Amino acid sequence: MKKDCIIDDNIYYLKTSSGKKITVRRLQMELLEIMDELHRICVKNKIDYALIAGSALGIYNYKGFIPWDDDIDVCIKKEDWLRFIDALKRDLSDKFYFHCFETDDRYNVLIPSMKIRKKGTYVKEVNTLLRNKCDGDGIFIDIVIYDNVANNKIWDELKRLPIRALMIPMVLLDNLGFKALWLKKIILRKAEKYGRKNKDSKYASQTIAIPWEKIMREPIFPKEDVYPFRLYEFEGRQYYSYNNVEAVMKKWYGENALKKWDGEKWIETLPISKRHPKHIADIELDEKK
Repeated sequence: MKKDCIIDDNIYYLKTSSGKKITVRRLQMELLEIMDELHRICVKNKIDYALIAGSALGIYNYKGFIPWDDDIDVCIKKEDWLRFIDALKRDLSDKFYFHCFETDDRYNVLIPSMKIRKKGTYVKEVNTLLRNKCDGDGIFIDIVIYDNVANNKIWDELKRLPIRALMIPMVLLDNLGFKALWLKKIILRKAEKYGRKNKDSKYASQTIAIPWEKIMREPIFPKEDVYPFRLYEFEGRQYYSYNNVEAVMKKWYGENALKKWDGEKWIETLPISKRHPKHIADIELDEKK
């Protein structure tokens, strides 16, 4: 873990239909409110969670958000999932609400397993293929289930292909206004069966019910690098992430994604042309649209 990280001075802005100038940094501070609440609930109820994806890369490179990152990604272990939902029902502050299939069958199972949202805000995602059908469009953090996966990458990929095939009818039915409950349940059953079958494997990853990564690029990680989750500094707070953030980030994004030391300072390796927020098409933080 690197000790000294330099944050870029550039300011990144979000798209708004109202013409307001909202910085990515302001959104990040709002997302931290949701994350603080998730952390509080998980600690109170002894539920394991971890920052993943770009949020974990932010831990390594910045000890916080990547400056242009406009979301937070979190995982919850499959065995804790239903207990986590019960904890949210019981303990979540009335400043927030959440969407998932287990509590609202309009929720599409192909997107992150859950979204925890903040009241009094509005966001429209760039992705319009899988629109939010649940009540409320507040800013959110994404939560995915982490489960067991096969030790063999080729076998893992073969097991993901049927769900990738089901994506097409699922997207079509969803956009035509159908709940397609039978199809959602098939997808979830396949994912759960796969996780149970591989309970003794040495690898873990997000549930195969979320099959969006490119073929042969779906990241699977040695469990010894993933578990147990550990505390890391994130924006002056302590949040959990992978047991070995560096190893997982190298496997997920490649070694070149990690900041490099040039002898005097840490250098961001991502090309400037790619340093921009990418998930938000419209946003309002002051009042619900």
